[in-house]
Amino acid sequence: MSTRGPATLRLTAAAAAFIVLASTGWGPATAAPATDGQGYVDSTARCPSASEAVVFGSTASSRVAICKSDGEYEYRGVRLRDGAKLIVAASKSGSGYTAENDGITYTVTEDSLVISSGSRVIRDETMVDFHTAQMSEVGASPPSAETPTPTTPLPPPLPAEVGGESS
Repeated sequence: MSTRGPATLRLTAAAAAFIVLASTGWGPATAAPATDGQGYVDSTARCPSASEAVVFGSTASSRVAICKSDGEYEYRGVRLRDGAKLIVAASKSGSGYTAENDGITYTVTEDSLVISSGSRVIRDETMVDFHTAQMSEVGASPPSAETPTPTTPLPPPLPAEVGGESS
């Protein structure tokens, strides 16, 4: 006869279930990308120091920032799978922002990034991380010498923006 009490058996069962779940259902944990008041640190989805970040966010496959400088909006986006980047003029549209490039429209809202051609939706990506200028300023520390804001044209995609899972 066992001398273990009901609490010990429940704890053992819970530990066994955790081990099974951890070994079969969980992938590696990844940290959220670093952000500050200008957008995603070391990313195309970051506003230059002369601009104000109006909103920025990420989906499972993209990062975007809408910047404002001298009353003009700019869309800055990067596709994480291959590091493809796009920097074009944008405009305020309803509760979001839109940008157009070669007949493709990019619409950024707090809920999604919708990429369309005319009335045909190519991709509708759900936002998994979203920041507004007000949200970014709360608790954000000013940029320091350790995290400078780039002021020169962007280089090729950064390592963190290249690769990932293809779909």
